[in-house]
Parts: sequence; C-alpha cells; structure tokens
Amino acid sequence: MIATALESISQMFDGGSAIPYLGPGVLSLAGSGNQLPGSHDALVGRLTAKTSVPHKIRTNLTAAAQFIENFKHRRTVSNAMTEAFCGESQPTSLHTLLMNLPALPLVVHAWYDDLPQKALRSRTGWGMAQGVSQAEHFGNWVHYFDADGKQAEAKTAGECSAWKTLLYQPLGSVWPAHNYLVSDSDFEEVITEIDIQTPIPARVREIRRGRSFLFLGCRFSRQMDRLFARQIIKRSSQTHWAILPQEPTRNEARFLEEHGIERVPMPLDEFVADLRFAQSLY
Repeated sequence: MIATALESISQMFDGGSAIPYLGPGVLSLAGSGNQLPGSHDALVGRLTAKTSVPHKIRTNLTAAAQFIENFKHRRTVSNAMTEAFCGESQPTSLHTLLMNLPALPLVVHAWYDDLPQKALRSRTGWGMAQGVSQAEHFGNWVHYFDADGKQAEAKTAGECSAWKTLLYQPLGSVWPAHNYLVSDSDFEEVITEIDIQTPIPARVREIRRGRSFLFLGCRFSRQMDRLFARQIIKRSSQTHWAILPQEPTRNEARFLEEHGIERVPMPLDEFVADLRFAQSLY
C-alpha cells in the first residue's frame, strides 16, 4: 500500500497534479537545533511565557491569543508571534525537495514560519497569497506579495496566473509583513465567510480543480484545522493523501474517510527519503 501510494504521489508531482499542504509538523524535520515552534502547544507556550493568561486557557492557542489581544493590545499578539517565528532556521529537506519540483503550481502552507519562502528563492516566477486579520486589515481577506516581498494590494486570478508557483498561506506568515490569523476573533471572521469561499483566493480555487492534495506535518484533531483543510480542498479531485505515522483519532479518521484522504502510515523523514529516491527515477 505504501509503495503504491508513493509511486502515485511521485508521478502526480512530476506532472504538477499534486499540491503539497504543509502543517506545523514539518518543522520536526529541522532537527534539535530548530528554534521555531512546531506545534500549537509549543506556540501557545511562547505566547504565554511573558504574559499572564488564565490557567484554563493557557494551552488553548486561539483563546490565549484573544485574551492577550483584549487586555494588552493586538500589537502585543503580533509582536509575540513575530518573536516566536523570527529565528534563523533554514528550510528542511522536505521544503528543499518540494520547492525544486519541476512543476509546482500551488503550495499550501498552514503555519506561520517562512521556510517555504526561503526554499522558493531558488525558483523564479513565484508569489505569495497570505491571509490577514480583519482586526488589522478590515475588509481584506488576503494580501499578495511578489517573491521579493513587495506587496500588491489586489491581485486577480489572471494576474496571479503569471506566477508559475503560488504559495498560499491561509494563516499568514512572519515574512514579509508579520500578518497572522491566530486569535478567536480572527478565525470567527473567516468562519462566517469561508463556506462560500470568500477568504480563499480565486487563483487557489482555480488551480485546485482536478488536482490532489498531499498533507504533510498535519493533524486534524482540531476542528479549525479540519475546517480550513475541508474548504481549501473543496472542488478538487477525489484522491488525496496524508503522511500520518500516528494512529488517527476518531475525529481524524472520520475526516480522512469523508474527504477521500488516504493515510500513508510512515514517518515524515522516511517519506522524504523515499520520495527523493522516487523522483530521481523520473
């Protein structure tokens, strides 16, 4: 089963038919020297390290961020997020492998670090679409940036099509503009519109048609993670994969089954090594 899935994934990547969907768990490949938080628990620990937060929400990322925003200021949340993700970390072996694929129309990166941007600098003709907070940019769901970090206030699907690769970061990113969706209110605003796809860029909706998604470093035990994944892969193909070595929770198993996501039960580092070998054969 694993060999068959790996062969299919490699072939679809070779033809540009597979879309990588990266989660925080990808940072586990960075090794012991990694300074970036690679999980919700690690991130909320950073946010609450310097700010007193009620005990009952100290391990709840969105609630803790909302408390800090309410009682300290939104800027305090943004500064804490930037401090958490500004460490000098380099792209992992997975980032390097994926960003050097010959055909890479879209990458979804559902975390706040900038390692995909760093890895993409070896390519030409790419740009970014990043989710932004209504608290800071009311009336805007997404900001667009060229590869050099220069912002374009608005981009149509046609304009984005000039980019050979689009990096979509629905939660925002530390680079280039320190925009983050992280508090309860940030997500409440998105939830009111995401079912009708308003916050999702038109170019993302266009590229995903008929393509398959490969989830890497993602868990689906949190309702918000399932919600974003569900809406981002909507109207794509019926074939997807998730590299998930751990046994899925009941909610995760139900989510995988509902959306035709095949679980590939192997460690992420082994998958990277096997995919690298498979790609060398094509």
